[in-house]
Amino acid sequence: MHSTVQGHVVMNLVVSRELSFRLVVDLEYDPTDPYAVRLTFHLPGDVPVSWVFGRELLLDGISRPTGEGDVRIRPVGEELSEVGILLCSPDGVAQLRCAAPPLAAFLARADRLVPMGRELAEAALEAKLADILSGGCIG
Repeated sequence: MHSTVQGHVVMNLVVSRELSFRLVVDLEYDPTDPYAVRLTFHLPGDVPVSWVFGRELLLDGISRPTGEGDVRIRPVGEELSEVGILLCSPDGVAQLRCAAPPLAAFLARADRLVPMGRELAEAALEAKLADILSGGCIG
């Protein structure tokens, strides 16, 4: 059995300069996929939409523009107090904005579970522990 890190962050879905909607977005970090985070948002009347992207991408995007392709993250404003997340798919584009501190807190919790840069070591340890607990031989 393994632990996950879960959190809820209030974000704004930006429709235009004049219009945005507040959403509660679920964040999840699962050590079985140690390089990724999952972001899920629920739009009224639609099925939940999930995006999986790099944990390091989210961390870097809090302090500097990062990402190419489908997911782009960047700080908003000079104080780095807000983060913009741009999600691009064949079905359309979603632009989200949120406060940076809740994202940083979520990433800090994930880092306590699996420290950044130790993903492979943690995965090997988990595999060895699972083998031991299932009655396998150490070798």
